Amino acid sequence: MSPAPARPAEVASLMERILYEVKKLIVGQDQFLERVMVALLAQGHLLVEGVPGLAKTLTVKTLATALGGACKRIQFTPDLVPADLVGNRIYNPKTGEFATTLGPVFTHLLLADEINRAPAKVQSALLEVMQERQVTLAGETHHLPAPFLVMATQNPIETEGTYPLPEAQVDRFMMKLRVDYPTPEEEFVIVQRVTGEPPQITAVASMAQLAALQEECRRGFVEPALIQHAVRLVCATREPERYGVAELAPLLACGASPRATIHLVEGARALAFLRGRDYALPTDLLELVPDVLRHRLVPSYQALAEGITTDVLISRLMQHIPAPQKSLEPAHVATA
Repeated sequence: MSPAPARPAEVASLMERILYEVKKLIVGQDQFLERVMVALLAQGHLLVEGVPGLAKTLTVKTLATALGGACKRIQFTPDLVPADLVGNRIYNPKTGEFATTLGPVFTHLLLADEINRAPAKVQSALLEVMQERQVTLAGETHHLPAPFLVMATQNPIETEGTYPLPEAQVDRFMMKLRVDYPTPEEEFVIVQRVTGEPPQITAVASMAQLAALQEECRRGFVEPALIQHAVRLVCATREPERYGVAELAPLLACGASPRATIHLVEGARALAFLRGRDYALPTDLLELVPDVLRHRLVPSYQALAEGITTDVLISRLMQHIPAPQKSLEPAHVATA
């Protein structure tokens, strides 16, 4: 493979080729696929909520093929134990020694299917791996392959036999995405592709290239005024009265953590790179606000009683706290 491109336009071109390969199989879901690419560049993890049969597993497998990386899937069930994820030490009676067997988390792209069906201890084991990107077994540390992305799914229509993710743990996901049903036109194309000859997916990049792209993305320019806007949005979820949205105070039991601000800025920078720029604009950040804050806000009992969702709270918040109006292009770009 050729070395990673340095210019944002070339980065965007490579990501478009990756998306082209993925969309040979995946029909529609444009925003979902874009957010997956943002998470890849920003080194974040995704929590995906959607009913079964919406190609969540197929998306991860196809993306791994297009990137030339490894992909594994874990079906979470109530009888799962942490060793099923991270690995274990197994005694060999022939040699009289213990051998380390690494679990399925040692991969590039990991699909954690129905994460809310596993008990808290298993959820904690996965979320610790997501944060530290390493596993310690019998005092020995094993680092996960890089890049590493977790896409966890949960079913929104079933509650029996599920274990809701605690707020402190779900906060480690960069974004929470909602995948909806396809349109009738998209579903027609889906049926044609599934019942016909399957298209061939080829690797158009490598994991080494993706790692280089991640490093390049972190050099993108983010205007301090845009960072300040992200700070105001997140702080307003904790102290609504201080930021002129006092009507939201009785509707919020708990606001977002500083991780939300970090992920907003990193996500905006990654989205800008996808669009061929090495600087972020307010529109890049504003598009990601619902996905980054959705799982971090805890509505109060009053909000739940009135049927007010977190998406409604986020919409009201964004209406009251406008984005910066001035151009946020860096000086060398604006004068070029």
